[in-house]
Formats: sequence, C-alpha cells, structure tokens
Amino acid sequence: MTHSIKRQLALIFIGLMAGTILLCWLMNNLFLEKYYIRSKTEVIYEAYDAIRQAANSDTYSTEAFRKELNDICGIYNITVYVMDANSRLKYASINGGAELEKRLAAYIFGLFSDSVKVVHEGDGYVVQQVHMEEADYLEMYGRLNSGISFIMNTPLESIRESAKIANRFLAYMGMVATLAGGIIIWFVSTKITKPILELNRISEKMVHLDFEARYQRNDRNEIGLLGENINKLSASLEHSISELKTANNELQKDIEKKEKIDNMRKEFLANVSHELKTPIALIQGYAEGLSEGVNDDPESRSFYCEVIMDEASKMNNMVKKLMTLNQLEFGNDMVSMERFDVTALIKNYVQSAGILTRQNEITVRMDDYGSVYVWGDVYKTEEVFMNYFTNAVNHCQAVDEKKGKIIVISLEQREKSVRIGVFNTGETIPRESIPHLWEKFYKVDKARTREYGGSGVGLSIVKAIMESMNQKYGVENYNNGVLFWFELDGKSEEK
Repeated sequence: MTHSIKRQLALIFIGLMAGTILLCWLMNNLFLEKYYIRSKTEVIYEAYDAIRQAANSDTYSTEAFRKELNDICGIYNITVYVMDANSRLKYASINGGAELEKRLAAYIFGLFSDSVKVVHEGDGYVVQQVHMEEADYLEMYGRLNSGISFIMNTPLESIRESAKIANRFLAYMGMVATLAGGIIIWFVSTKITKPILELNRISEKMVHLDFEARYQRNDRNEIGLLGENINKLSASLEHSISELKTANNELQKDIEKKEKIDNMRKEFLANVSHELKTPIALIQGYAEGLSEGVNDDPESRSFYCEVIMDEASKMNNMVKKLMTLNQLEFGNDMVSMERFDVTALIKNYVQSAGILTRQNEITVRMDDYGSVYVWGDVYKTEEVFMNYFTNAVNHCQAVDEKKGKIIVISLEQREKSVRIGVFNTGETIPRESIPHLWEKFYKVDKARTREYGGSGVGLSIVKAIMESMNQKYGVENYNNGVLFWFELDGKSEEK
C-alpha cells in the first residue's frame, strides 16, 4: 500500500508539534512542584546533616562548624536555631535565627497553632510545610539523642513567583522542544528529498548512456515506484552494454598485443639484419677470395680463414646474447635468490680475466674488501659484472701516460644495499646518449665498437637482469672516465 508524501509530511509535522505541547504540559503539571519541593528538602537535609555530625562529635563551639552552617544558610536562604539540653543557645543564623527560639519551644511543648502539612517524619525530626505571615515555609525541627534541639526553615516562593518559575521552565522546554523539532523536521525533510535527488542523478547518468546506476531504496510510496521502474529500464540495457564493453575490451587488448608483437618483430628483424649485414658480407667476400685463389700463399689463406672465423664467432656471440635477452624480457628465465659473497665472485672473475687485462695493458685496482654478503641470483650477478667489466676493458684509455689504462672496482656498503661499481679511465659518454645506453643494439661509437666485436646487447642484458631482481643500476660520467654501477640487497659481514 502506497502512502502520499504530502500525507506523510503533514502527519509527521502535526504529530511532532502536538507531542511537544503535550510533553511540556505534562512536565509542568507532574514534575515542577515536586522538583521544587525536593530541591528545598535537599537543602534542609544538608543543614540537618551538619548539625547531626556536630552533635555526634561535640564541635558546636568550633569555628569550622559555624562557618559551614553560615555558608549553607547564606547560599540557600535557610534560617537555623540550635540549643542544648539546658535550653542554652548553641547556634543562631544571622538572618533571623534567634526569632525561631519561641517556635522551637512551642514545638517541644506542643503549643504551636500554625497550619502545617507534614512532608516527612523521621527518627527524631519532622519535615513540614507551614503557612505563616502570609508566606509558605519548608520547616524542620527535632531533638537529637544528645539532647540537642534544632529548628530550621526556608521560604517557599509565592504563587506568583512559582508561576514565573513555571513560565521560565516552559520557555526553556519550549526552546528545547522547538530546537529538537526543527532538527527532526530537517532530517525528515532531507530523508524525503534525498531519494528525489538520487533519482535525478540517475536520470542524468541515463541521459549520458550510463545505465549502471541503480535506485537502492525500498520506499513504499510514489518515489519507490518510480525508482523501481527506472531500475527495470536500466536492467534491460545493462546486459547488452556489458557484453559490448567486454567484447570491445578484449578486442582492444588483442589489437594492442598484436601491434606490440609486430613492432617488436620489426625492430628485432631490423636490428639483427643490420648487425649481421657486415659480418656476412665480410665472410662472403673472404670466402669468395679463397675460392677464387686471389692469394695462393699460405699466409694470405690463413689470414682469410682467421677473418672468417672471427666474424663467425662474433655472429655466434651475438645470437647467444639475443637468446639470453629474449628469455629475460619474456620472463622465461627464473630468478633464483640466494645469499652469497659478492667479493669472492668479483675477485674470481677478475683473476680469470687477467690475461685479457694484461693483453690490453690495463691495471685493475680493487681495495682489499672483506666478505660482503648480498642477496641475488649468483649467475645473473656474474653476468652483469662480466658485461660491465668487458665494457670497461673495451673502452679503457690512458688519460695520464705515466699511469696508463686503469679499471677501478668498488664496493660501497649502504644502509640496506651494496653498490658495486666498475670505473674505467677514458672518454666520457655524451649526455644525450646516456638514456639510450640500455636499448638493444644502441652504440655510442659504432666504428670503434666494431673493432672489438661489440653487439650493443650487453647493457640491455644488464637492464633485463637488474629489473628481474628489482634492483637499481646506472652510469655516471667523471672527468677522467666512466663509472657503471648496480646495487644488491644485503649487508657486509667481516669474517
């Protein structure tokens, strides 16, 4: 069954205002007088407790007792008179306490004549409401076990004053009720208008062909019916749109994948063709020379054969590196992480490459590092160092004729990693070439690279290996040479 929004709003508003008025009326009639009397009674009991404690401890003559009662009488407008068993004055408040001596005597001897209304009668005391001198008072009198007699009273406000209090009370409650009603009406109106705004938002999305939005509320009114119909409309189109998006997404992925493969194939064929063109031409030329007997002497034939074997070796080396790079780039080569001594690995390789450095008249310098343990793939780390070291040997030049060619190997212990560096003296790398060093087949000096058989793949292998281990690598120019470096996780450990 549906309910009109206007009807809901009217019922809520009427019920709220009627409830507020009824609540204020009930609180005024049921609780105001009792609250007022209870407050005055609590004040009387507080003074009574002070007198009783003084009687038990016999401290009526102390200044502390007088100060305590004076404070109570002054703050709460209470008049007090206390006398001992011999009818001698023990305490009288300064606001007319002495005038209560006759009333206390009248109560003791049963001679009082004022109309009274007993509020509470306890062990040794009576609390009553009395009317005297055209005013109402709340009064307590009694005799303690120690023989101390006392009387105290506090005036109750007149009817007019009580009306003022009631009006103030109603004003306060009215403000609270009005504030609460305003807040409730605010939230209620927000709750009512929120689904309308939500439907408006959904309709705006549908204008832009976005049919995925749904109305989630279960309101049993006109808005709920409208939201349900909008959901049905969206649901009828969502399935078709979803299928189209899925098919389009898969098609886009296939196109991007095909384009990527085509680009990689074209790039690979172009680079390989370029790199193989020169050695194939040399092999063909020298092989034809041998076949035609251009030079019949043994030395010439031996030279021709050496050139052919050298070029074939270069081609074989390049193909091996391309296969290694292909496995790394396509993730076919697994990384085996283990902890090893990188110092020992470097020293062993430098020692094995000693004949190469001696042939090139290169001095290799390395401080006497202790054992430095790192985490990484041992074989891939050796591959990275081998490429750096070979590159340094091939590009090392003498900057100072006295010192000659120098390669410096460094190990720098950092907070959580170890940086391994290979420095060689010689020419620096042009700044514009540094970002391209790690690209396949890139060569800074193609003519000089050709002299030692470089293929331009070594640094690409370094890049692929370091990225497979999620580690950093790089190159830096110095005034007298170039430093290539890479990092591994670990810490140094002296043995």
